[in-house]
Amino acid sequence: MENKKKPGNRSGFPLPPKKQKQTGYKKWIKFIWMGLLALVLGIALFFFAISQGFLGEMPEVSELENPDIYVASEIYSSDGVLLGKFEKEKTEPVTYKELPPHLVYALQAKEDERFKEHSGIDLKSVARAVYFRGERGGGSTITQQLAKLLFTKKVSSNPVLRAIQKLKEWVVAVSLEKRYTKEEIITLYFNKFDFTYNANGIEMASRIYFNKKAKDLTLPEAAIFVSMLEAPIANNPLRNPERAKRRRDVVLEQMYQTGYIDQSTYQQAIDTPIRTDYHPVKSIDEGYSAYYKFYLRKEIEQYLTDYEKQTGKPLNLFKDGLKIYVTLDSKMQRYAEEAIKEHLTDLQKSFDAEQRGRKDRPFYLISQQEIDKIMLQAMKRTGRYKQLEAAGVPQDSIMMEFKKPIQTTRFTWAGEEEVEMSPYDSIRYHKQIAQAGLMSMVPGTGEIKAWVGGINWQHFQYDHIKQGRRQVGSTFKPFVYAAAIMNLGMTPCSRVSNATFNERGYKVEGTGGEPTLKDALAHSRNPVAVRLMDMVGTDKVIQLARDLGVTQEIPRGQLAVALGSSDITIYEMLGAYSTFANFGNYIKPEMIWRIEDANGRVIKEVKNETKEVMNEMYAYTMIDLMKGVAQFGTAAGELGRRGIDPGIEIAAKTGTTQNNSDGWFIGLTPNLATGVWVGWEDRATHFRSTGEGQGARMALPIWAIFMKKVYADKSLGVLPEDKFIKPSNWTGDCSDLQGLGGYGDEGGLQTLEELRNPEPQPTAPAPQKAPPKKEENLNENLNKDSNVDFNQ
Repeated sequence: MENKKKPGNRSGFPLPPKKQKQTGYKKWIKFIWMGLLALVLGIALFFFAISQGFLGEMPEVSELENPDIYVASEIYSSDGVLLGKFEKEKTEPVTYKELPPHLVYALQAKEDERFKEHSGIDLKSVARAVYFRGERGGGSTITQQLAKLLFTKKVSSNPVLRAIQKLKEWVVAVSLEKRYTKEEIITLYFNKFDFTYNANGIEMASRIYFNKKAKDLTLPEAAIFVSMLEAPIANNPLRNPERAKRRRDVVLEQMYQTGYIDQSTYQQAIDTPIRTDYHPVKSIDEGYSAYYKFYLRKEIEQYLTDYEKQTGKPLNLFKDGLKIYVTLDSKMQRYAEEAIKEHLTDLQKSFDAEQRGRKDRPFYLISQQEIDKIMLQAMKRTGRYKQLEAAGVPQDSIMMEFKKPIQTTRFTWAGEEEVEMSPYDSIRYHKQIAQAGLMSMVPGTGEIKAWVGGINWQHFQYDHIKQGRRQVGSTFKPFVYAAAIMNLGMTPCSRVSNATFNERGYKVEGTGGEPTLKDALAHSRNPVAVRLMDMVGTDKVIQLARDLGVTQEIPRGQLAVALGSSDITIYEMLGAYSTFANFGNYIKPEMIWRIEDANGRVIKEVKNETKEVMNEMYAYTMIDLMKGVAQFGTAAGELGRRGIDPGIEIAAKTGTTQNNSDGWFIGLTPNLATGVWVGWEDRATHFRSTGEGQGARMALPIWAIFMKKVYADKSLGVLPEDKFIKPSNWTGDCSDLQGLGGYGDEGGLQTLEELRNPEPQPTAPAPQKAPPKKEENLNENLNKDSNVDFNQ
């Protein structure tokens, strides 16, 4: 055999083997594998970050397991009565066995055909939704839809945040699939879904829409509920029966195409008309109690936030069984509610009689364009409008939806009644219903004893005690008088002109004469109030109002403020007035006394904020002035007609605003201060005449009815024979106020000219009158700014 020589160099030695060069495609494969590994790790880390809440709060999946383990927080009155609870929404959970099979089949056929096959995420559906841009259905599984219900915050319109939200739902869906069986997921979904009209869960929905249990639902009825899962308002059989039938039939068609039902069953079902049997169920927050609960919840949640910051321990108002002890008296609260209902029932009849046959009912003195604007704003505040707008429904189509008659419930003083009317007409109907707010407190302690923020939370979710601000009219005048007494050395005996005030462009009509301050306040003389404001200066009046706890905006430099042009809450007005009955010491009104956890440990004990505002002599002087209102002034006649004994000591003030839009009455007795406001949702709704619309006729009767009930209940300790405590050095003489720390101790009463010009100015030229045109314009501005009626 021939030996072949290996190639080598010239010396004959073999060459080392050549190193193979790495080809390009192998290098790319390496990079691809590294990239895929990094992508997988990145996705894994991203989903881990989502699951741990690093990209936003994640819901607690375990909450679905047993909602009944959570204990509602309880509210106890000062007299030991359980007033109410803070609890989750009303619901009646059902088991899987209680769900009719056709309801389950309808859900799977319409929402998730491969429900039994996937583990929470259906990639085929996701791919289809992406490819067809959602035109052939979304990619959400039943499990994802349940996950979505656990997120309580509204989904952002930002596409990036929306994508993160979807990924969060994926994470929760996978967690749900690991924790629950398929049957449990379906049951939880039906129990959790809100079908509107307080129908939380399928059992409540069956009762409300069809007056039957969920297990007794027919196939067409079950299909309706499944169609509502995609749009509970748009596909609602009570609101949109025609659309509800179309969408119901789509569900039935899906059931037929997927083999859940046969041809004859399908045909019989789509031939069945929609027949509802509406039986409304009130929400947990209903009637009068919801108003003080609305206030309580905001206050308590702030205390719980502070507690968590201090201790690191979170507490939930709806789950942790807190005990909230409040200052409300259960009897006074009930008497206040009864007083409002008794008077407003009669007041509403008078108003309805006045409105009968009016085209613009219930509005006065505004154009059709302004009415349309008011109605549109009211529509936009409704959940119906917001959901339709979010769904991209055009404005004209939304208006058509609001003009379509539906079955609904409306408020009457005789009780709710079921009617068929359009949402638009329902809004306008409820705008003619008179509203009221009443708050009562103990001046010496700041304890709130009664809080009625409105007439019915179900229909009017707006608190008129602390949330709502309305023009206060003449109830602001005591602040002006107090500022004049404190800063100008005036007394109840000081006399001020009631002639027409016409200076610096401001004009307020008067009837002449020079009444004393006591007479002027008793009869609510407007020129006197404006002159006092002019002399003392708006800044001093505003500062006094601030010292008395008024935080609302009060414009500087406007004499109209003296007549109550500012918007202030009942809460702040009553707190301010109570200072006069508390020897000049302001105490912030409080309702919460103490909060305990489920084990009786004190979470928060509320201490009242107290501040000395004025000398007790000034405070009692204001009480003495306001007693004239009840004895012989604007309140005397109605108090007598309402059976209030003239011997009872009452310091009070009535108030009426422009066009009778607001009626006020604040009445102080030695141990109880009570403020009442009556009006309507819109200021363009009011009585035509001041005879019916003044504070003495609209608000005072509620105060009188309430106080008569309180006086009759001797267990409350508020007695008609109680007297205001006078300062030890009070004699009743107007000279009592002289020598009080520099106020009024400069040598007796001063004339108005001396008050306005402390230094003699004999050579000063007479003041020039403003040109008529300018005066007219300024007068117009005064009326526009003040928006108050110069009466009461």
